[in-house]
Amino acid sequence: MKLELDRSEFLKAWQMAERSSGTKSTLSAVNGILVTVGDETLLEATDFKTALRCTASGVRTLVPGQAILPVRLLGEFLKRIPTETATLEVDGEKGVLFAGRNRTRFTTAPVSEFPKIPRSDSAAELCTLIAADLARVVTEGSIASSTPAEFPKYLGACLFSVKDNLLKVVSTDGKRLSLSQCPCGTKADEEVLLPVPALKELNRLLTAGDPESRVQVLNDGSTVWFRLDVGEKDSPSMLEFSIRRIESSFPNYEKILTSDVLTTLRIPREELLPALERVDIISHNTVSHLVVMRLSPGGDLKMTTRAPDLGTALEVLDAVIEGNPLRVGFNVGYLQDGLRALGSGEVLIEFNGEEGQTRIVQEGAGNFLYMLMPARLSPQDVMEDDSDSQSELPAGPQSELPDEEPAPGE
Repeated sequence: MKLELDRSEFLKAWQMAERSSGTKSTLSAVNGILVTVGDETLLEATDFKTALRCTASGVRTLVPGQAILPVRLLGEFLKRIPTETATLEVDGEKGVLFAGRNRTRFTTAPVSEFPKIPRSDSAAELCTLIAADLARVVTEGSIASSTPAEFPKYLGACLFSVKDNLLKVVSTDGKRLSLSQCPCGTKADEEVLLPVPALKELNRLLTAGDPESRVQVLNDGSTVWFRLDVGEKDSPSMLEFSIRRIESSFPNYEKILTSDVLTTLRIPREELLPALERVDIISHNTVSHLVVMRLSPGGDLKMTTRAPDLGTALEVLDAVIEGNPLRVGFNVGYLQDGLRALGSGEVLIEFNGEEGQTRIVQEGAGNFLYMLMPARLSPQDVMEDDSDSQSELPAGPQSELPDEEPAPGE
């Protein structure tokens, strides 16, 4: 195999593939990228949970062939060579990279040892949609996920639900839930559970291409494929990214999407989020990471926090508050996560009392919902400035989003 490379063009495909390689694997073949050279140049990489197949531009074939190229060694040299063109030659398990008067020799793994990447030839179409829409719903819908766990498996995953030409992406960690949706073209009515780390890598690939390009999503029951075009508009490249499904059940989130609202808060996101960031300077030094919100209908919003032996913070903001007066506590980080996912503009927060679910949406938009549970308040959480309102009311027990029975075999 022998190639002439345009370094900058070839690196675009190489860097996408190297992120999908199993760099932590003890198998040298999985630590590399399989390069197949013929009428076009195809790169393949896998870490066993995900796999990527893409075409590379900036290549002139001198001798066709196949080779497993070492990810870290070759990638670092390609990024640092002093010339924009280079020649790559592989004979057997020995490779040479020529760049000007410089020469780098390396060894390669046998092509026969490269894992067989699942093919989508027999997979059925799940849906098609715009790349920008898919990137948005994956970003928003995965916010409430937690660190991947062995059990229950859904904690580190997102539910992809396709029905009635609508794609919904949902995640939960038991204390909060995020749901994002967008239109899509589909005849399917199906749900699949996909791991969040793989979806974050998918998002990086989506942002590398044309946001208006179409993405085809395929499913064969065990693997989901995402086909899209990446690269520049005048030099597009085909990319196929596959993710292994998680075999687990997801909680029945729809039964908690109630419309019960006792208090509403309307406030510009650009005012509320910076105030929470200031409060967090104090609250992040506590175990509970708690902010207490006091809502006075017709009045203002007060937010307080305290950390023993450190200090206290009080933020007072103008806001439109309607309904019942309320004092309620939340994890500051959870609140910030939801607000950061919203675009600029006015935020609508709907409270269902001290114990009920709280919903955060962008005023006038219905594509994203963030829901979280209030935290349990103790007398020590209420500052003196806040003690004149509802201090005599006991805080209710902390609630959680409902869990579902685990699937058989978990």
